Amino acid sequence: MRTLLTILMTTMMLLLTACGGGNAQTGADTSAQKETQTTASARSDQRVLVVYFSRADENTGGVGYIEKGNTKILAEMIAERTHGDIFEIKTVKPYPKEYRPATEAAKQEKEENARPEIVGELPDLSKYDVVFLGYPIWWSDMPMPVYTFLDRENFAGKIILPFCTHEGSGLSDTQRSIADVTKADVREGFALQGHIAQKSPEEARTALYEWMSKQGY
Repeated sequence: MRTLLTILMTTMMLLLTACGGGNAQTGADTSAQKETQTTASARSDQRVLVVYFSRADENTGGVGYIEKGNTKILAEMIAERTHGDIFEIKTVKPYPKEYRPATEAAKQEKEENARPEIVGELPDLSKYDVVFLGYPIWWSDMPMPVYTFLDRENFAGKIILPFCTHEGSGLSDTQRSIADVTKADVREGFALQGHIAQKSPEEARTALYEWMSKQGY
C-alpha cells in the first residue's frame, strides 16, 4: 500500500513539474509576441514621406534611353512597402535629354553651388516623422536640386534615410552633407548601381528591402 502511495505521489509531482514548465514557456512566448507587436505598432505609427530626384532620358550604365529614372524605381518600391506619401523633386528648367550635355550642366551647377528652382509646392514636413531621401550621384555629390529642397525645408526632429543610385561611386559621403544641411537624424544609407534598377528590378527590390528591414521598415 505504501509503495502504491509513493508511486502515485511521484507521478503527481512529475505532472505538476511538466505543467509548470509549459506555463513558463508560454509566458516567455507571450512576452516575445507582445514585444514584436509593440515594435511593429511603433513603426506603423511613424508617418513616412519618400522624396526623390531622378532623371530619365539617356543614361549611363548601358541602359541607353529610359522612360523612368533609376532612383524613381527605388522610390516607388519604398513607397509601396511603407505606404508612405511620395514627392518628386522636379526642376523648372529640365536637364538635356542627352547624357553628355546633362552631365555638363550638372557639373556647372556644382561648381557654382547653384540652387536650381524646383516645381510646385513643397510638402509640409510637420506631417511626417521619417523621410526617405533619394537621388542619383552626380559628380560625387547629390544633384543641386536636392540641395534646393533641403535648404527650403525644416528637418528638425526628423529621421532621414538616404538612398541613391550610381555607377561606381556609392553614397560618396552624401550622408554627411545631408546631416550638415538639415541637422536631422541621418541614418545609414543605401546605394545601388542604377543599371540594376533598370535591368534587374527584382534584384534591386531584394537588396533595397533588406536594407529597409535592417532600419526597421
